[in-house]
Amino acid sequence: MTNIYELKRKFLEIFRDEQVRFFYSPGRVNLLGEHTDYNGGYVLPVALNVGTTVCIGKREDNKICLSATDLSELVCADIENLDAYRKIEWGNYQLGVAYELLKAGYKVSGCNMLFDDTVPHGAGLSSSAAIECATGIALIKVFNPDEEINRVELALLAQRAENQFVGVNCGIMDQFASVMGKRDNAIFLNCKTLEYKYVPLNLGDYVLVITNTNKKRSLADSKYNERRKECEKGLEALKKELPGITCLGDVTVEMFESAKHVIKDSIIEKRVRHVIYEDDRVLKAIDVLNKNDLVEFGKLMIASHESLRDLYEVTGKELDTLFEEALKVEGVLGSRMTGAGFGGCTVSIVHKSVVEDFKVLVGKNYTEKTGLIPDFYVMETDDGSREIIDGF
Repeated sequence: MTNIYELKRKFLEIFRDEQVRFFYSPGRVNLLGEHTDYNGGYVLPVALNVGTTVCIGKREDNKICLSATDLSELVCADIENLDAYRKIEWGNYQLGVAYELLKAGYKVSGCNMLFDDTVPHGAGLSSSAAIECATGIALIKVFNPDEEINRVELALLAQRAENQFVGVNCGIMDQFASVMGKRDNAIFLNCKTLEYKYVPLNLGDYVLVITNTNKKRSLADSKYNERRKECEKGLEALKKELPGITCLGDVTVEMFESAKHVIKDSIIEKRVRHVIYEDDRVLKAIDVLNKNDLVEFGKLMIASHESLRDLYEVTGKELDTLFEEALKVEGVLGSRMTGAGFGGCTVSIVHKSVVEDFKVLVGKNYTEKTGLIPDFYVMETDDGSREIIDGF
């Protein structure tokens, strides 16, 4: 996490204000349950020990002024006209949250905000959600001190800011994990109902190693939309046999196996099969993690990647190479792609004693096979959005 004393010093340099408070919200990685969220299914994310810290102080006027430790620019927006800032290059995520808070009936007044982000950019670890949720909790706590924070509502509000103000069609998982994260736990989330529960993730002598392919994800958006349409077609076909379902998340493995004959297109059947069995893997993971069985959980991760590769077809050479090379390293329990695919990252459970070997071996072999140099991030789990008091 950011050194808040350094952040306060920087804040003083920019804004000349000593009356400040600090808030933080983490990034996230999804351990299991990929391409299930928009199908009303299950996901299993964790909050990570990287995120966004914001230093905030009140102003006397009606402006929200934003800066960041890695940017020289200062963005000042009039609270009465936030709608005009939707398309600005930087700051629209924060101002979108302020806009949605005002729409929801919260008080928001003039303030200075300095952001420091430790989420690796371009790694698919939800730096945008961390920014949104840090902004949201800061503005609520500072200007609505008597308001009891409804954390699920905060996550939904941050999602609306990204969907409607910024114009990015994200699901709820990123903001939910950032707000609701709990150290040493994963979050089992039903994306249809937003029902959730914490599942113990006792890593012990293991850590999460996130490996970035550093491949430009040119196909991700178009293939994402294509997969969504394929799943919608599969759902419509299944409704002929299962009229009560509203999304693929409603369909169990048993239901699918009894009704799959109505899906005549083999490609559609593969896409649907992945979603149904991926949801089932998430459900199995709850029992496995409650028994503290990381070995079995690692096997579920491996099966997930194989399904994403063979049935959903969203991996590609780079992700598959990282996956294959990771499993060659002794001390790796499991590995899989995480995120939309066609680039981005894998997440692996690696014994602490072999982390350096993992970086060297996987890095060397990946570069030889793809010509790209990967980045490695060694991560632990963390708590969700919160105020930082006295440096903690």
